[in-house]
Amino acid sequence: MASPPLLLLTDIRVTLGSVPLLDGAAIGVSAGERICLVGRNGSGKSTLLKIASGEIAFDGGTRFLQPGTTMRYLPQEPDLSAFADTMAYVEDGLGPNDDEYRARYLLEQLGLTGLEKPANLSGGEARRAALARTLAPNPDLLLLDEPTNHLDLPAIEWLESELKSLSAGIVLISHDRRLLETLSRSIVWLDRGQTRRLDRGFAHFEAWRDEVLEQEEQEFHKLGRKIAREEDWLRYGVTARRKRNVKRVAGLAALRQSKREHNHQGEAAKMIASDAALSGKLVVVAETVSKSYADRPIVDRLTMRVLRGDRLGIVGPNGAGKSTLLKLFTGQETPDDGQIKRGTNLNVITLDQQRATLDPAMTLANTLTGGKSDMVQVGDQSRHVIGYMKDFLFKPEQARTPVGTLSGGERGRLLLAVAMAKPSNLLILDEPTNDLDLETLDLLQEMLGDYPGTLLLVSHDRDFLDRVATSTLVSEGNGQWVEYAGGYSDMLLQRRGKGTGPAAIKSGSRNAALTPTNSPPKPAPKFSFKQQHELQSLTMKIETTQAEIKKLEAILAEPGLYQRDIKKFRATSNALETATSALTTLEERWLELEVLRDAG
Repeated sequence: MASPPLLLLTDIRVTLGSVPLLDGAAIGVSAGERICLVGRNGSGKSTLLKIASGEIAFDGGTRFLQPGTTMRYLPQEPDLSAFADTMAYVEDGLGPNDDEYRARYLLEQLGLTGLEKPANLSGGEARRAALARTLAPNPDLLLLDEPTNHLDLPAIEWLESELKSLSAGIVLISHDRRLLETLSRSIVWLDRGQTRRLDRGFAHFEAWRDEVLEQEEQEFHKLGRKIAREEDWLRYGVTARRKRNVKRVAGLAALRQSKREHNHQGEAAKMIASDAALSGKLVVVAETVSKSYADRPIVDRLTMRVLRGDRLGIVGPNGAGKSTLLKLFTGQETPDDGQIKRGTNLNVITLDQQRATLDPAMTLANTLTGGKSDMVQVGDQSRHVIGYMKDFLFKPEQARTPVGTLSGGERGRLLLAVAMAKPSNLLILDEPTNDLDLETLDLLQEMLGDYPGTLLLVSHDRDFLDRVATSTLVSEGNGQWVEYAGGYSDMLLQRRGKGTGPAAIKSGSRNAALTPTNSPPKPAPKFSFKQQHELQSLTMKIETTQAEIKKLEAILAEPGLYQRDIKKFRATSNALETATSALTTLEERWLELEVLRDAG
């Protein structure tokens, strides 16, 4: 027999203005249960959790808490302003029989001393203090609203381990798929104000959700009821997006295998970039790059290269220098030692995690169009703003909504929409998954899968890194960075299987981390005079071919060419295809010779 619930919400109703937010929602939590509460941004998850915690009132329904049950609630935005320091804040949450030592232990584990002043705390530090306050009493029931927000990977992994060890009942809201898969045993899905429950872990959620939505769609059609296009896309389009993303797994695996093969080919090479040889094939080449702040090494003798089409994930604890690396790669900062060469014709778009580029007073539509018309220029296509908004899960009635009134997740989607409309071949994403719900993460993954350029990604989202990255650059401490082929899970396997010995870490090279530890490197072939001459001539051929491609593209861009002279159009198109193919061949041969030259 199932144990009686510690907490039970039934038929909860909340109306905002004239619009129902919760319409018969329900949730029950028994001792030791681990439930993840999922739903789209704005569906009412946080509201339901606040009602469960007793923080806010509701319009209808019942809330029952078993007498004697101790419960702690972690809000998204903790307020420490009334306390002298973080220790006082945490101790204020303890009961008369709680262990004060546990409060100190948790603060220490979360990287805090207890002496930090609330006014000086970063968002991540305030979040860590709130976690310590929530966990310190060892309650019967934990209500956690986005506990991993603003936390770095070490803190997220520590929290995951800590929560697994607890016997408390847990209700968890999170967009971190890996955390949900690890902790959850049941799912409550909040959709259109109502809840559905599945007594299985989160790994089964998306398949179950798709089945529910497909069945619902069929029932709507049987009844002859018309579903609005906007709602159809926002809900039933989820299934199609997930299926498309599943198909991309094979493509990502192929990219990672190509990355491994390339790394193995050049594992004994010392890379020295030629002044005039950087072409479109190379995006960034770093040669023994070092950077320090106040005698603290951020980067120490890093040598690596980023090739066109790479998806490089950058991970490490807060303060390790991830954002500094991005600035070094893009030329916003200059290294103290070493050289960084960037490829030609780079067109860079950056998504900043603070979203400072958005004007809160401007409407959503004007942000996308610039306020000049109702059309959005997306590459070489002109799209109506309403249609483009729907691609990013916005409803038509939101077109005149001021940006400042959008939720964090909606602002994240808007920033993606603005960035994706601009032409680029190098995309910089600094914590792009903050505040994004699962459907928007799927949408972002789909877009990045179609993106033809190069991607540099800083993220603490382990699942997202696994879905997107072809290689992962990891901070090993003291300014040492090592690159591993594959996503986050691939990186963990390689570190466990081959270790990260001092030699590999000290080199700071992607290749050192991938060199088999049980076999010595093969001697590099000599670079001959003939190959040196070929390399020099290749540089000139590449420049000539690039110039030819620009001329052919200019001809094809002439207005009315196809109608006026179809033979010339076809001949020019064929010539452009031939020249583009030839350029790729030249660049690949140049890269091969560069590796040989550096090794010799």
